[in-house]
Amino acid sequence: MVRITLPDGSVKEFATTTTGAEVAASIGAGLAKAAVAIEVNGVAQDLSEPIAADASVKIATAKDALGIDTLRHTLAAQVLALAVKARYPDADLAIGPTIENGFYYDIAFKKAISSDDLPLLEEDMRKIIASGRAVERHLYEPNQLTRHFMATGDTFKAKLIEEIVEKGQTIGGKVSAYLQKGSEGAWSLGGDFVDLCRGPHVPDLGKITLAFKLTNLAGAYWKGDSANQQLTRIYCVAFATQKELDAYMMMREEAEKRDHRKLGKELGLFHLQEEAPGQPFWHPKGWSIFLELEHFIRQSLKRYDYKEVNTPKLVSKSLYTQSGHWQNYRENLFLTCDDVMQPIVEPAAHAGVQNVTLGDMAEILQKTPNVLGVYSLKPMNCPCHVQVFNQGTKSYRDLPLRMSEFGMCMRNEAHGALHGLMRVTSLTQDDAHIFCTPAQMEDEIIALCKLIDEVYEPLGFSGYTVKLATRPENRVGEDSLWDASEKALEDACAKLGIALEIAPGDGAFYGPKLEYHLKDAIGRTWQCGTVQVDFNLPIRMGAHFTDETGARVPCVMIHRAILGTLERFIGILIEQYEGKFPVWLAPVQAVVIPITDGQNDYAEQLKKALESADVRNATGGLRVEVDMASERMQKKILFAQQQKVPYMLVVGKQEAADGTVAVRLRDGTDLGAKPLDWVISRMKAEVEGRKDSDR
Repeated sequence: MVRITLPDGSVKEFATTTTGAEVAASIGAGLAKAAVAIEVNGVAQDLSEPIAADASVKIATAKDALGIDTLRHTLAAQVLALAVKARYPDADLAIGPTIENGFYYDIAFKKAISSDDLPLLEEDMRKIIASGRAVERHLYEPNQLTRHFMATGDTFKAKLIEEIVEKGQTIGGKVSAYLQKGSEGAWSLGGDFVDLCRGPHVPDLGKITLAFKLTNLAGAYWKGDSANQQLTRIYCVAFATQKELDAYMMMREEAEKRDHRKLGKELGLFHLQEEAPGQPFWHPKGWSIFLELEHFIRQSLKRYDYKEVNTPKLVSKSLYTQSGHWQNYRENLFLTCDDVMQPIVEPAAHAGVQNVTLGDMAEILQKTPNVLGVYSLKPMNCPCHVQVFNQGTKSYRDLPLRMSEFGMCMRNEAHGALHGLMRVTSLTQDDAHIFCTPAQMEDEIIALCKLIDEVYEPLGFSGYTVKLATRPENRVGEDSLWDASEKALEDACAKLGIALEIAPGDGAFYGPKLEYHLKDAIGRTWQCGTVQVDFNLPIRMGAHFTDETGARVPCVMIHRAILGTLERFIGILIEQYEGKFPVWLAPVQAVVIPITDGQNDYAEQLKKALESADVRNATGGLRVEVDMASERMQKKILFAQQQKVPYMLVVGKQEAADGTVAVRLRDGTDLGAKPLDWVISRMKAEVEGRKDSDR
């Protein structure tokens, strides 16, 4: 007897081993038709896979996360993959994982394809789905499947099998793959198309009712490593309904108009170039936004009694070994070596390491770890902040100590992963660390959550979700400390009434964290703020205080960031506002437009008066330009609107004589002639209140 417990607590009994398909059918014909996969004791599996013992199950359909992921997975591995092999038999299939909103498939083509080929592949995919062919999971001997993929020219699949065997990830010594019954062709194994996959997949292609579209092509390196072969990545979006697909495509079109890389160039905010990968060149207008955000955060932190510090940029490996970053984060470090910190890509001066290059580094460090003095450009601030805390003896009376830094960090990101301001190698964190006692921990987390909420509102993000990212597989510290850390975050959020979503395994290697996910103007979400409780790093790095009994005990360390990195957050803001920043953030807040050259002097006087106005902001005074180009007034106004300038102050003979300005807003609103004091008062209120006037 096999007892199956359903999500509502009811129990179904089966005389012998059953399957997900049988369980779904026993509940009803509608569910049997809609079912695409099943979760058994928390583990996803195919509907056809046996369930031999008592279990708690959940049937997955296109209405839930597992169901939509299974459908997308099958669409990638059994539909697009087959369409590609049928149309391009010499294509070398690599990997096709699901991602948010769909999937991609990396493929090596003998002859390059273009976006013009995507509609043809889409048509082929629809025909394959219409066949309704059965999809079955089989376990193969690694050598058998390797020979098959080598024969079909899918060398990357053969490499993946080799990795599965090396890592001990086989299933009873065999490898999981799915075959599509009756899909004959040169690519087939015994008459059937086969793709390497752990699953789950739908039992037959007739269950794929997704609305989908192949959207674009991109370049991608095998394993994300620029040293490897470059592949063609085909992106596909897929949703349960056509309505969802249409809404997504409209959002995508809007996102392209808002692309921060495009607007950054058009508005003269920043640029990027190959000579400095992942490092923005900030132009004066873009830098003013950067400074304004810094100023805003500093003002906010003063209310919560933070102390700002600044720490070194180049730090010895020994510090990162002590913190655990060397063991868990080494691939993301920019390294230099020897006693004069000579870059390791050049021959080293140390007598024992002549002609050392980057390629030799790992071997040397493994065999003779002390022969090189290894340093890293700082990837994060926390180990250095512990060094500041550790100077002098701390008592419980000194805590909590709230330490902040706008720390410039460097992370060795793969060049293929870099994306404008959103993914950079040089980043500035609005970083802080709170050193406190266990008894103070909950109050500090509550205060942090309130601070984050206060910051997001003026930036235009009133709606957000909070996720609790729990312990990852690769971590440091005892499980008891992880238990306490996760509980502290949960309890603080419960007291504030913050609903938490759980993100299993997404915590940092040293502690769990709260992740703040902001929703932008077109419905996309961005993960920005974080609050992390860390019992481990203080123990590893000796961050102790003297308690009431006189004992030396480790403190609790809370890592937090509000914006995340300023570079990425500015990219988000550019797209959020489509470059139409609120007055307080706008790089140019007003442009004075003289109608003729006769008003140029008056225009300059206005500019000086506005720039010297008593306004509390990062740059001191309002940010103003004068357009003295020999163009018609209407053309100047149009240019200012294209540059997203909030205020256009037009001055002609009458305004110069009256000491006024004709005020226009970038949306076309004409406020009429106003005294300069009125303009300054209005703009001052908008800047200092960080909120635009209604009109």
